[in-house]
Parts: sequence; structure tokens; C-alpha cells
Amino acid sequence: MQLYHSPASPFVRKVMVTLHETGQTADVEIVPAKVTPMDATNAAVSWNPLGKIPTLVRDDGPALFDSRVICRFLDARAGAALYPSNRLWEVMTLEALSDGIMEAAVLMVYESRCRPQEKIHDFWVESQWAKVARALDVLEARWSSLLAGPLHIGQIATGCALGYLDFRHGGRDWRAGRDALATWEKGFAARPSMQATFPTERPAPA
Repeated sequence: MQLYHSPASPFVRKVMVTLHETGQTADVEIVPAKVTPMDATNAAVSWNPLGKIPTLVRDDGPALFDSRVICRFLDARAGAALYPSNRLWEVMTLEALSDGIMEAAVLMVYESRCRPQEKIHDFWVESQWAKVARALDVLEARWSSLLAGPLHIGQIATGCALGYLDFRHGGRDWRAGRDALATWEKGFAARPSMQATFPTERPAPA
């Protein structure tokens, strides 16, 4: 299989962590892909008409895209039980909440990278951060019990979302006033799968 990949993407990282946790890294070839909302020519377009990553090209079926679809496929392929049946809807909702944090945080980055400085919409950027802050407050107040216990996809998504906030928005100090979430993240970030997938900028061409 081939995975269209960027080392900076939190959605790609979620798939990579899932690969590590389910013992499938050797089954996937990493294909570098540079993707922005303004680019309709990247390599992933040939497999995913939306031109987004991650996209997983399989040997025996259509390409899969959206990290939620790919992670569910990888979990089923490995029989890893990252979607526990006794807590399925809660786990999937936690995954969706954390994916929403990633989406808002990525859009903030695109706003500054894809627009001229004089056209950046500061109110829109802060509105995206407000979504992130509300989600973080809910994680702190309501989701601690689900973040504990055996590994599941909601934990992976949350760990990747918080890691992306450190990577791209560290100056906003998401940990302030969220001690329980910060403590959980510190422990989760120490997992070998998280250490092996730490986000980085893609090296510039020589």
C-alpha cells in the first residue's frame, strides 16, 4: 500500500500513529505529498479528487481518504480493537471532536500562508481559535475518563491534535487552565508511536 504523506499534517500523523500501534508500518510505502487549498496539481489528486492527505492507495481496492476512514480500515485489517464496541459512539465522538481541533488549527495556518498579509482576516482566525478553545475546555471538563484506559482511536486523535497545537500554535499556551488535559497529553506523547511521528517541516529541495 502507499500513503500520501506530509510530516506536518496532524491527520497524516493520526494514520501514522495507528500504523505504529497496529504493527503495520512495514506494509505501507510513504509517498511525500505537498498539499495546500490553492494547489490542484499535487500527486494525491490522481487518487483522491479532493486532493487531500492522507490518502491510502490499496493493492486490492479503491484508494481510501479521510483519516477517519483510513484509521478504521487499518484497525479492521489488524484486528486491533481501536474502536471498542462497548464505547463505540463515545470514542468516535471524541475522535470527531479532536479532528475538529485539527481542522480549525490547520485553517488558521492556511489563512496566514495562502493570503497576502494585508488580506488576512484576523477575526476569522480568532473565530477558529475560539472553536479550538471551546473543544479543549470540553476535553478538560468532560472527557478525562474516556481518555484514560486501554488505547483507542479517540486517544490517538486527541494526542495528535494537541501535538499539532504545540507545533503550529505553541504561543497560545493551550495548557493554561487545563491541568488534567496537560497531564494526560504529557503521558500520551511519550508513547513510542507518538515519538516516532513527531511533526516536522518538509525539508526544502536541494
